[in-house]
Amino acid sequence: MDSSSPCSVIIVGAGISGISAAKLLAENGVDDLVILEASDRIGGRIRKEDFGDVSVELGAGWIQGVGGKESNPVWELACESGLRTCFSDYSNARFNIYDRSGKIFPSGLAAASYNKAVDSAIQELRNQEAMLSGLSTGPEPSSAPKTPIELAIDFILHDFEMAEVEPISTYTDFGEREFLVADERGYEFLLYKMAESFLFTSEGKIVDNRLKLNKVVRELQHSRNGVTVKTEDGCVYEANYVILSVSVGVLQSDLISICPPLPKWKTEAIMKCDVIVYTKIFLKFPSKFWPCGPGTEFFIYAHERRGYYTFWQHMENAYPGSNILVVTLTNGESKRVEAQSDEKTMEEAMGVLRDMFGPDIPDATRLLVPRWWNNRFQRGSYSNYPLLATKQDFTDIKAPVGPIFFSGEHTNERFNGYVHGGYLSGIDTSNALLKEMRKEEKKRESSLDLVESQNFLLEPLLALTESFTLTKQEAVSGLQKWDIARQLYVSGKLVVQEAIK
Repeated sequence: MDSSSPCSVIIVGAGISGISAAKLLAENGVDDLVILEASDRIGGRIRKEDFGDVSVELGAGWIQGVGGKESNPVWELACESGLRTCFSDYSNARFNIYDRSGKIFPSGLAAASYNKAVDSAIQELRNQEAMLSGLSTGPEPSSAPKTPIELAIDFILHDFEMAEVEPISTYTDFGEREFLVADERGYEFLLYKMAESFLFTSEGKIVDNRLKLNKVVRELQHSRNGVTVKTEDGCVYEANYVILSVSVGVLQSDLISICPPLPKWKTEAIMKCDVIVYTKIFLKFPSKFWPCGPGTEFFIYAHERRGYYTFWQHMENAYPGSNILVVTLTNGESKRVEAQSDEKTMEEAMGVLRDMFGPDIPDATRLLVPRWWNNRFQRGSYSNYPLLATKQDFTDIKAPVGPIFFSGEHTNERFNGYVHGGYLSGIDTSNALLKEMRKEEKKRESSLDLVESQNFLLEPLLALTESFTLTKQEAVSGLQKWDIARQLYVSGKLVVQEAIK
């Protein structure tokens, strides 16, 4: 059982928000902190894995929002670290839509279907706005997708981007370009570079005992005096404050018991936020059988079931000769696939590929299926607020409750759902905590000043206490001379005359 001494701050979670929060605290002199991470690594939902002789990103894989009027801080970190990236051009994906017979839909039909989907989404947004404002008696109906190509485009538009329907701060502020991380060190290398600036490292590994891995927090007790955190292995940690840098999916689950419970306004804000499950399935082949020329990196499969192995990407631009395909599922399809065997998933994916490229293509030699939804330390991939979420929703979800502060991409109003949102939320949370700590320090200084002024006032009484005879000496044998002076003063047995200086 860990018997570490109390510290100033405990940070629960070593994802990008937890690491950025800890870094800022350390830079401001708060180095008596402890980071508790449930898994055996830092990174959270940024995670790489070796697959087919290359490093693939199971979670966050892109730096999104580059080339705009503001500089994306994560892009800056990537450039400083020399992280290898590859530009992703999605513009031709809508013209690489395959039907179940392997034919590509004509570009004119694809463009018309895409425009129809955008118009429908915009109309649906207007309907929601009208209903909330009470200005409409009957919303204008939007056109629901029906055909396989309409369902495929609807999936791409809504489950991947809403930028053409409603402006997204990531793209309006930081730029519209996106870069895939294609570095053997992984996206997580950025977190290690951040961590080594304030944690002790040796030969590229973190050896600082302030970072504690495999510590699953199960209970958090809090009061005006601070917090007590208990982990699954029986360890207990105490601090003045705690930063909960866990996903909103974990907050919605029963993994961490908080006592006393969070107030109603806080739990309502947490439960109001949706959690997106985003699953990238990797398949390794002995040879290529798909187009690899310009404008072919992304392609789409149109099926009667919305989101059924719809969005595909080859990895030849990132890793030439790797012979790897990636298919992305979301939400319901993600949960369905997570619950079934990898053999069944391989069978379904190969069936889709044979629809597109014919029955003679080779079988995949390897398959990798991340399971973010069933991971109790993540419970999903990223947050997703309703389009008409209010300012108060974001204020409530990031607001502290006593000594408990909250961080993570879900607390960032402008950039929730993105890596840079998590990074910036850590900075925002630590700034708020530092402000609170400075305020408490000023209170303590004021209290000390008051005590000193009282002592100055009582000092002339000491000479009088020396000649005062106590009738019961043993009753006060343990009192200090200051205590005696105060007791005499309060009881009225001694009076401070104006002549006393």
